[in-house]
Amino acid sequence: MRKVTTLLSTLALATTLTAQTFPQTERQYLSGHGCDDMVEWDFFCTDGRNSGKWAKIGVPSCWELQGFGTYQYGISFYGKAFPEGIAGEKGMYKYEFEVPEEFRGKQVNLVFEASMTDTEVKVNGRKAGSKHQGAFYRFSYNVTDLLKYGKKNLLEVTVSKESENASVNLAERRADYWNFGGIFRPVFLEVKPAVNLRHIAIDAQMDGSFRANCYTNISGEGMSIRAQILDQKGKRLADTIVPLKAGSDWTALQLNVSAPDLWTAETPNLYKAHFSLLDKEGKVLHHETETFGFRTIEVRESDGLYVNGVRINVRGVNRHCFRPESGRTLSKAKNIEDVLLMKGMNMNSVRLSHYPADPEFLEACDSLGLYVMDELGGWHGKYDTPTGVRLIEGMIERDVNHPSIIWWSNGNEKGWNTELDGEFHKYDPQKRPVIHPQGNFSGFETMHYRSYGESQNYMRLPEIFMPTEFLHGLYDGGHGAGLYDYWEMMRKHPRCIGGFLWVLADEGVKRVDMDGFIDNQGNFGADGIVGPHHEKEGSYYTIKQLWSPVQVTNTAIDRNFNGRFSVENRYDYLNLNTCRFIWQQVKFPSVTDASNTTTRILKQGEVRGNDVAAHGVGVVDIKTSILPEADALFLTAIDKYGHELWRWTFPVDKLNRETEQLSALSGRASYTETENDITAKANGRTFVFSKKDGQLKDVSVNNRKISFANGPRFIGARRADRSLDQFYNHDDGKAKAKDRTYTEFPDAAVFTKLDVKEEGGNLIITANYKLGNLDKARWTIHPDGVATLDYTYNFSGVVDLMGICFDYPEEQVVSKRWLGAGPYRVWQNRIHGTQYDIWENDYNDPIPGETFTYPEFKGYFGSVSWMNIRTKEGTICLTNETPDSYIGVYQPRDGRDRLLYTLPESGISVLNVIPPVRNKVNSTDLCGPSSQPKWVDGPQTGRIVFRFE
Repeated sequence: MRKVTTLLSTLALATTLTAQTFPQTERQYLSGHGCDDMVEWDFFCTDGRNSGKWAKIGVPSCWELQGFGTYQYGISFYGKAFPEGIAGEKGMYKYEFEVPEEFRGKQVNLVFEASMTDTEVKVNGRKAGSKHQGAFYRFSYNVTDLLKYGKKNLLEVTVSKESENASVNLAERRADYWNFGGIFRPVFLEVKPAVNLRHIAIDAQMDGSFRANCYTNISGEGMSIRAQILDQKGKRLADTIVPLKAGSDWTALQLNVSAPDLWTAETPNLYKAHFSLLDKEGKVLHHETETFGFRTIEVRESDGLYVNGVRINVRGVNRHCFRPESGRTLSKAKNIEDVLLMKGMNMNSVRLSHYPADPEFLEACDSLGLYVMDELGGWHGKYDTPTGVRLIEGMIERDVNHPSIIWWSNGNEKGWNTELDGEFHKYDPQKRPVIHPQGNFSGFETMHYRSYGESQNYMRLPEIFMPTEFLHGLYDGGHGAGLYDYWEMMRKHPRCIGGFLWVLADEGVKRVDMDGFIDNQGNFGADGIVGPHHEKEGSYYTIKQLWSPVQVTNTAIDRNFNGRFSVENRYDYLNLNTCRFIWQQVKFPSVTDASNTTTRILKQGEVRGNDVAAHGVGVVDIKTSILPEADALFLTAIDKYGHELWRWTFPVDKLNRETEQLSALSGRASYTETENDITAKANGRTFVFSKKDGQLKDVSVNNRKISFANGPRFIGARRADRSLDQFYNHDDGKAKAKDRTYTEFPDAAVFTKLDVKEEGGNLIITANYKLGNLDKARWTIHPDGVATLDYTYNFSGVVDLMGICFDYPEEQVVSKRWLGAGPYRVWQNRIHGTQYDIWENDYNDPIPGETFTYPEFKGYFGSVSWMNIRTKEGTICLTNETPDSYIGVYQPRDGRDRLLYTLPESGISVLNVIPPVRNKVNSTDLCGPSSQPKWVDGPQTGRIVFRFE
């Protein structure tokens, strides 16, 4: 009878669980929570900067960033466990803290979220436990019996930057990233009741079935565990009570929720599970809450990865825990910032390279929606088996309940200890797939950095193809460059499920010993889609456009547009009707309108997406016709959470009718002639043409010189390691050394004569050539001082860059403003990511990998209708009437090491062919069809209208 009464009272108690307070786990932080609120501890560094004396240091932190020790990059000592010259300083920490009297009688654990690397801990002069080895993992000590309650306590910690364990050094410290030392994640006291829930591991499936393995710190007679599941509003959905078996310290319990809202990266629905440890009387001894999501992971052999029965497409990136000022020490805000940055690029996945991330990062992935690959440390080296067994247990016990984690990763690039493969599932009731990055394991082929053609060949293998690193970025190369070709191939292939770009952000350290210089260790750390402070490079927007789950497939519209856009729904789960579309009809300022510099909205509206299921195609009808005065239409897709997916811009009259607006001033253009020159004048503008080569040599406005000269000239170039038939030049023994350089084609054109005639008040000056590339340059000088250039050149052969160019001294340039694709420059294999609009930026000339000003001023700009280049001498205004051409503003600048390209100087140019850009690993010809050189044949014509102000 007593058992029945106890059970009934316990069940009654369960119904009011949410309204009561029960003994819960408490935390008392001894450090700050992250880099934004560090707490000062006493610190002594044994070597390097500020060593040999006691000082203060913020905790958590990497001590190099706080002015101590030695900066060192790991790969310099690759493959050597105990090399000479390694920075092996130790840091000794002391911190006094009080423990309240009310903690007496409870279990108190001293928890380190992470410390680099070997860590020895004393509390009040006594060892807390054995030395911890492994830099990126939570570890703890039961210090209940070491503390003085109601009094001050002394914590002493010695951290060795290098490990005594050779395998730890090879797995963590000899990699392509910075080596840091220090207690770089928080330290806290974890306070639980003396009898407590030690650990809970959840398995919640898409059918609503819920299983939890619950572990206690001790076994006790008559104890039981109560579990309740609550939705996001706190409504109780299910509950149960399960007794612990006699003499056992764990039990498994099961519940079921009818038709739960499922967790995916597109629908990050979360639930709460409340667990209470009860004594034999039904009293709550300890209460814990876990956040989880219902979802099912299934690997279907030679097919794909299915989440909740749907084959997902992985749009992912590799991510380090990193900031220039704090190294690997982050904060909750910075972890959320990283997730939002990825979501802003329409990514749905992240690989934690090459170690477990902060718990707060995983919490952000859970709540905001990212699929996560959680990785055991290892680059090319690997942990020995005893060390790996211990670290895997700690990693999975910490992270197991995060629904965002889809894969476990055993090291990286042959840094796999295969003896550890079976350890992951011992602690994971969900049995998530285990990956060998760059390897073929558990049904996944994950090979890194294959060329476009090699990637196609890997997809012919029976395994699921999912490269865990591809398109290795460097400076302005990789990532977006070539991504269109790769992605179209990857998303359409039946055995490819996507992959992970390398890498999210530059890992440049702000050197406190070098006046704040951002040190990327040359080109080693400059691999990011964004800069070290998340400065957005052009590839950010390329990825955002190409990975948008909503794609508008119209390429152009005209004045007869009927308001209907063709769309693809590339979501894996969501219907298009969860999105809305904002449209705007706009008018741009003209090239001559200096007072009006912004785009004007003429009319706008919003529509809801139609009923188009995931992976389907359909139509969005904005139900509007084009206004007569509209220059363009903008269409923006907004997801169900209010985030912009992408804005498509459709010019109606691409040239903005500039040709119709030439002034008709009274008067005539005139000219004078000498033995060497012809000088044309109109409306205060003076143009001097050479009789020796036919080129424009001098421009002035009311006797004010504008140094725009020496053109038009033909410019053409090819990659220097290619033969004249496009292929790699095996006949050139130095070809391999030339794949990052370009060779110009000399123009053998012979100038024949300079013709002058007057026609309707205009002056027409024509330079004629023969036997070369440039054929004719016909200048029309209008009475208002506008100069129109019609040109013809010819070229037949393989070319990477081709067009006409002029000289203008770069040091005189101040800014540019243009109507066209922007604000970022483009490459032949990175056209996506720009939008047609009015853009403006000041002159800049950043050194890639060292300075991080974006968008870059120099480079090639697409779909330019007009561009005003403001200089110290005046303004050069050009209107582009050459279809499918690009405006070149000098040439892109590579890093100091010239690892990507050395392009010919092209000044101010109009180009029919612009070069592709390589990435760090693959040269341009290995990056897909869009990266190939152009075969051209025959004449090319164009027209540019110049105004000089």
